[in-house]
Amino acid sequence: MGNTAGFHAKRLSRIPEVLGRHVERGGVPGLVAAVARDDELHVTVLGSHDVAGTAPMRRDTLFRTASMSKPVTAVAALTLVEECALRLDDPVDDLLPELAGRRVLRRPDGELDDTEPAVRPITPRDLLTFGPGYGLAMLPPTAPIVRATAERGVNVQPPLGDYPDPDEFLRRLGELPLLHQPGAGWHYHTGSTLLGILIARACGRPLGDVLRERVLDPLGMRDTGFTVPADRLHRLPVQYVPDPGSGELVPYDDPADSAWARPHRLQDGGADLVSTLDDYLAFARMLLSGGEGPHGVRVLSRPTVELMTTNHLTPAALTASAPLLGRPELTGWGFGVSVATTRTGLAAPGRYGWDGGLGTVWFNDPAERLTGLLLTQRMFETATPPPVARDFETLAYQALAG
Repeated sequence: MGNTAGFHAKRLSRIPEVLGRHVERGGVPGLVAAVARDDELHVTVLGSHDVAGTAPMRRDTLFRTASMSKPVTAVAALTLVEECALRLDDPVDDLLPELAGRRVLRRPDGELDDTEPAVRPITPRDLLTFGPGYGLAMLPPTAPIVRATAERGVNVQPPLGDYPDPDEFLRRLGELPLLHQPGAGWHYHTGSTLLGILIARACGRPLGDVLRERVLDPLGMRDTGFTVPADRLHRLPVQYVPDPGSGELVPYDDPADSAWARPHRLQDGGADLVSTLDDYLAFARMLLSGGEGPHGVRVLSRPTVELMTTNHLTPAALTASAPLLGRPELTGWGFGVSVATTRTGLAAPGRYGWDGGLGTVWFNDPAERLTGLLLTQRMFETATPPPVARDFETLAYQALAG
């Protein structure tokens, strides 16, 4: 077997071979994977929708993409920036008045009344880079800010967490001080939730409608959204989480009574989208093409994509983000995506993308003109992806021809 245009044909055969072993051993019930380079695309479909093997995995299976929602929300925000409906460094106060006049904890683990004034307002750039001062805090559960955030129901929660509606969410969050001065730190997730609310208020419509108009429909992403219609639920697999004691996969969300079949009080732009392989590939390849989607549809300009996929974290923020970025090569954060800033593995500096904690992985490598996408229904236990995800990334790179 020789080479195709972008991949070595014999090495491509390792992808279904190695991934198939993960399915056979029960690591994941099933998966859909793709590697793409230039106009060449190779897809692997293995396993089933559940551990009982009652329905085969399909190329059009719907997956809960979790944090892979964050880049989609970031792109929608950047379309508004390009139209000057938002400005990266303007205060969000007009649209999010609940977050105006912030106070900041003098110490992250200090009492809630031990604060100082914020030196400047929160901006859209802060939300995109996870620097507003809200988010997942690496603090003990006894810390006052951790307790207060949980009591108000605005702590970082799994996808489809029991959040209040957007207005109430912001009211409750606005009662709390910031963990750090705006732009001076990095805390995961909540920036994307707030960004989604900002987008919805800027457009005067629900976030899902804005995403559809600005990103999903232009790219032909017809199966992507915050809920799964009744006539598509048969394409949604059982979602599993490993039992902490036995490691056995136990159901987390079942299509028969899926949380994704019902409307959400808060459409979380950081966690809740469902998508398919071909839908998310259209999104990924648009970014790799400098903002241009299928049939010449331009979603973003090339300079905006470059800004989005550049590391914006200071050395101090990089240190703080390391436990959640999960891998040594992913040492930076852009706008809704991780960015490789050093070469510790096969990926070159400049590679970007993000994973979903419910079992999905996406990356673009501009230097190699490569896109990789792996979709499973097994929740990740830690920030470091499981062996099936790490093997997939190795397989994608080792298959490159030249």
